[in-house]
Amino acid sequence: MANADVPAPRAAAEPTRPGGKQNGGPNGNGAPNVKEPSASDYADLEEILPVNAGRLKMYEVGKQIGTGKFSVVYRARMADGRHVALKKINIFDMMDAKSRTKCLREVLMLQTISKHENLIAYLDAFIEDNELMIVFEWAESGDLRRLLRKTTTPFEERQVWNYFLQVAGAIAHMHEQRMMHRDIKPANIFISASNVLKLGDLGLGRVFSNDSVEAFSKVGTPLYMSPEVLHGQGYDFKSDVWSLGCLLYEFATLKSPFEAPNQTLYDIFKRINNGEFDQLPDVFSHELRSLVSRMLAKVNACKFIRWHM
Repeated sequence: MANADVPAPRAAAEPTRPGGKQNGGPNGNGAPNVKEPSASDYADLEEILPVNAGRLKMYEVGKQIGTGKFSVVYRARMADGRHVALKKINIFDMMDAKSRTKCLREVLMLQTISKHENLIAYLDAFIEDNELMIVFEWAESGDLRRLLRKTTTPFEERQVWNYFLQVAGAIAHMHEQRMMHRDIKPANIFISASNVLKLGDLGLGRVFSNDSVEAFSKVGTPLYMSPEVLHGQGYDFKSDVWSLGCLLYEFATLKSPFEAPNQTLYDIFKRINNGEFDQLPDVFSHELRSLVSRMLAKVNACKFIRWHM
């Protein structure tokens, strides 16, 4: 893709509050009210998930632990004392009826995926107070993004392989069940008390990234996006493999392969599109360096990857 074809970043939209209302209007400071869901909206949703059934009372919701473009995550506790993570998603502000139904069916599909030690387990899902609530396994030691940021000395190669194979095993498990992740990045990988990596936010990326370039221009950088996604060619299994290759590189170097000082979003797009990144240093084995190069190959990246891990 020529430089002129690289999509330009778009301006960010005004964020919504967790309650679902824009900052303004009679419910804020000058903007119109947000339309409340209708009875027909609820009727459609009740065929998929429990709606306003009082299930939120089953959880003692604690402090906020994370935020996303349309969601807020809280630490919560069940009646038996077990801690869980509870995500609230503004599905009425962010989606039309068709997209909402697609999102909810995606959640149902996530609940059917068989268990894997490196996947965050989804425990419950329901709609209450005009929000979609998703309850999932609690990871006591936070996320991988936090670990990488506070790590100052690169991991030994043995640890690089250990972390990589845990995430690769989780992705392989999803792919075997014909499910793509779509949003593999350190912030979506969580760490248990026993230092086991667990991949989270399974599959929900499809719902929240219909316009990937616009989405990333609003919430961050596309450091883990494949060239195909940047070109608007859609997401497929090899895009997950590309993102996993970016992650492997970051395990080895503590930085993204397409990260550079003082670069703009447009610069990142160009580097990804051209496959420009520094090769891993010779301190790492030929096997590791070769695997990174093959996973981040622009043409047919996933033909080189076989799930024998």
